[in-house]
Amino acid sequence: MSLATPDGHLKKGCLVEEREASILIKGGQRKNQLRCDTDSIAGCVSQRACVYCGARVVLNPVTDAVHLVHGPIGCSSYTWDVRGSLSSESELYRNSFSTDLKENDIIFGGERKLARAIDELAERYNPPVVFVYATCVVGVIGDDLEAVCKKAASRHEIPVIPVQSSGFIGNKSAGYRAACDTLLRLIEPRSADCSSGKKHETKSVNYLGDFNLAGEAWIITEYLRQIGVEVNTVFTGDSKCGNIKKAAGASLNIVQCAGSMGYLARRMDEIYGIPFLRVSFLGVEDTSASLRSIAAFFKDLRMKRLAEELIQRESAAVKPQIDSYREKLRHKKAAIYVGGGFKAISLIKQFRELGIEVVMVGTQTGQEEDYRTLHDITDNGTVILDDANPSELERFMTEKGAHLLVGGVKERPLAYKLGVAFIDHNHDRKHPLSGYAGAVNFAREVQDTVCSPVWKYARGTGGGIYAGI
Repeated sequence: MSLATPDGHLKKGCLVEEREASILIKGGQRKNQLRCDTDSIAGCVSQRACVYCGARVVLNPVTDAVHLVHGPIGCSSYTWDVRGSLSSESELYRNSFSTDLKENDIIFGGERKLARAIDELAERYNPPVVFVYATCVVGVIGDDLEAVCKKAASRHEIPVIPVQSSGFIGNKSAGYRAACDTLLRLIEPRSADCSSGKKHETKSVNYLGDFNLAGEAWIITEYLRQIGVEVNTVFTGDSKCGNIKKAAGASLNIVQCAGSMGYLARRMDEIYGIPFLRVSFLGVEDTSASLRSIAAFFKDLRMKRLAEELIQRESAAVKPQIDSYREKLRHKKAAIYVGGGFKAISLIKQFRELGIEVVMVGTQTGQEEDYRTLHDITDNGTVILDDANPSELERFMTEKGAHLLVGGVKERPLAYKLGVAFIDHNHDRKHPLSGYAGAVNFAREVQDTVCSPVWKYARGTGGGIYAGI
């Protein structure tokens, strides 16, 4: 039985009524804009993470930094080695340091404990930068991170930067902005031309919103090198303090994950006059389009020719493999619930390359522009939702008969309980999904999990739906 009325509204009693404005069914008569970028509703157990987690996942791949969490030990352990980000040099970022605030610290304040922790870490590791993360408790007890970090920076003559990510003030997107503000404090103007907004003459880019999961930043850097573009800094995959400081010297910012790095791109445009392009290197179609748009920006005929040669060569290499997977996957149905809107858009295109229908799509941090695009490219009847909770994901996947869910680590148990195949497209994966080789990896993973014989023996919800796979 459908959860929607003919005019595109949700039936009363199906879901939390306050959530109705954040859920849209394509093709209904309801025309109002999907509500997004709001604080999660208490009691809905949102899949979206907290402010601190949003900041930590963006900054954690800065490999030579000390990441010090000022709060209870649980906050640090929750985000320890939170991304599958690879490093070409330093492994310091894989440590998770915490002040481990206890009851006495909550009562009497934790500033002295924080100062001692910074001193110990600075002396032991001699890092080029220390990031100090605020957690919910810090926002409650009122520790002055700015003052403590300023004194510590003076003592050790290195940047000690507070990350204002205490909770109870917003959502995961607020954590992204806190991380971007922290990075802005580390960037140094390269010259007077940078601050005056004059265009740079070098063909170099900053690559924003790639966290080098399974080495993906290295794959895209090599593509760009082949067409004559130098990658100045990656934010923040395999990045180092020194790389970030010189980010103002780039000619262009390309933004893969707009949810986490769109704010930084806009601020660098305002401060340093660096324009930005939104790109996506997920799937053959978007990878090719992104390479063309970057070459077009520089207005270089040789670069355009090299880009076309690369696109033709790589597309021809992967087409037979993707076509073979398409034959096995045609007419299957997929649900998407990921972090950012641009990733969701690219995934819909990838699934179409594989002959798979997307019946539900949602994000944690999508913006109005993202949801307008999702509405335009999806088929009638597709459920579009922002900041979903497990109950909503379960109901819509069940109603729509999805064979596969693409999401993050929190969605995995839900999919398996429903007898639905699952692909982790978030932090924990160990194989690349970006670029042309990544498109083949994705298609292979979809085929392996959707066509696994295990679903013939699934019990409960999934057993009846998927027994014929």
